[in-house]
Amino acid sequence: MTTKILQDAMRRVEAWPEAAQVELAELALEIDAGFSGEAYRATPEERAGIERGLNDAGEGRFATDEQVRAAFDKFRRV
Repeated sequence: MTTKILQDAMRRVEAWPEAAQVELAELALEIDAGFSGEAYRATPEERAGIERGLNDAGEGRFATDEQVRAAFDKFRRV
């Protein structure tokens, strides 16, 4: 990626809703941590979500193929 492409992207991001900007910044920091050799540390909210997912999997609760498709379709429209 060239500097011009990055600058272009950042100009566009300025028009995004604040929540989307925060999400992008968090993602960029995660990517940066991977380059710096830092270990990733999940937030308390992420850890709680992981725990819920593991509990659900342990109890055999899984989404149907249709539910998964609907979720992906929803997020692709955003």
